Amino acid sequence: MLLRNYRFQQRYGPEWGSGGIFGLRYHNGTLYFTLAFEAEAHFIDIKSGDERTYDFTLLGNGPTSGGDTYNAVSAVDEFIYFGGWVHAPAIYRPDRRILFNNKYSHVHVYDTEEGSIKLLWKDSIHHETDWAGEVSEILYDPYGDRLLLAREDGHSNLGVYSLDRRTGKAEPLIQEPSLKGTLVHDTAFFGIGKNFSTGIEGFKALDLISGKWDAFKLDESIDGRPYLRPMLGTMASAYNRAFALVRGGLIAGNPYMGEGFHFYRLFDFHTFYAPFRVNAVNIGGGILTAFNAHHDAAYRPDSSDAGINWTATNTIVGPSVLVYIAPPTIKIVGAFGARITSIEKMDGKLLMAANTAPNTGATEATPFDTGNRDITILDEGIIHQKPPAVSFSLPLTITSMARRMGAGTFGGIPLDGYREPRALFYLNRDNRVTVYEYDMSLPAGEASVETFNLKAGKNILDLDSFSGIVSFELEEDDVKGKVRIELR
Repeated sequence: MLLRNYRFQQRYGPEWGSGGIFGLRYHNGTLYFTLAFEAEAHFIDIKSGDERTYDFTLLGNGPTSGGDTYNAVSAVDEFIYFGGWVHAPAIYRPDRRILFNNKYSHVHVYDTEEGSIKLLWKDSIHHETDWAGEVSEILYDPYGDRLLLAREDGHSNLGVYSLDRRTGKAEPLIQEPSLKGTLVHDTAFFGIGKNFSTGIEGFKALDLISGKWDAFKLDESIDGRPYLRPMLGTMASAYNRAFALVRGGLIAGNPYMGEGFHFYRLFDFHTFYAPFRVNAVNIGGGILTAFNAHHDAAYRPDSSDAGINWTATNTIVGPSVLVYIAPPTIKIVGAFGARITSIEKMDGKLLMAANTAPNTGATEATPFDTGNRDITILDEGIIHQKPPAVSFSLPLTITSMARRMGAGTFGGIPLDGYREPRALFYLNRDNRVTVYEYDMSLPAGEASVETFNLKAGKNILDLDSFSGIVSFELEEDDVKGKVRIELR
């Protein structure tokens, strides 16, 4: 594996812009991943070096496209279960549209002992513009010896499904859209909501022993300020809590322990900078994941929304960052390009898949994947090393738009490991900024608050007297201003 050069340039794969390398999973001596949008599953025997590829034609005729864009994978015994969605065959029209008549949601199983692939389950509504909910999460239920599938991205057949891993029979358990889930103690928590509109709205929890479902609402932000559109990216568990990584921060808690689901603001720039289309892995007892700079974006401005969606999805405020979560500490451990798509731990190393281009929209389909995708190998020790130098630059017109929607607080910048952090405000008028200081304490604590006067022009606010995480809020709008946050 260390000698291989996994780089994939633009190749045939009709879909919306670019997919990526998803589902990295090392299990029983086999490394698996799916290359999207080429719909190409890879299985590498690490000991022998033999590699097998599969084009998903058990679903239908080729040429296929798609694959997986949410890291839907699980491993049980000698089996790797991998899911997602595939066009079989793909239908591309020259007016830059994809037809969804042949789009299937699926779960396959790979036997690492025999090297065989089996289609376990598939679902399609065979509609030109709509599709059945994609499989975006596969959880193994060790009590019921079944797979739990989360399905949110789609138009029908959404919710959480139970899948018999031997017969392939599936049945719906709940019908509320759910993108991701995680196991905590003897419970499976699932994020519920419409991810591309309002974001996560709460959680549904399945008692794996009794089969009973409970519903839980979201609590307030630790900094006491409103937050907008917490779109769910991925979920993980540690410390007997469920962690939901969302646009603008993370939500953590466990109501069965008497703790609500509190919001910790983190990298909240009121853009689409988010932990989206990436997974989270447990390493060293904590959680490693990424916040991505450019994962989903509009390619052309749309006059119908005055270009707001284009601005929110294409304003690059900073690099994608790898983040290690070990409460009360949150630490940046890596800085990278447009987006990180999958992370896996293998033999003391970290495998990190990345992509240079985003997923785009329905009217912007291309006959080939538009991104350059690769796998980078890192050392596990990065979680203990000094964090990299990172800068974030935010036009204040975006915070002004957010303020009109009811939430103007931005930031959530983790300072752990930095000696000379500072914020530079370039303003067109005198103003005041409130700084909220908090950390990732469990149970959740409260933020300390301090306010500073700012003058028109350049203002340097040294942050070395703060610790943990800091977020900011200006007293007045400054639509032509800018803030730059430097971490050194």
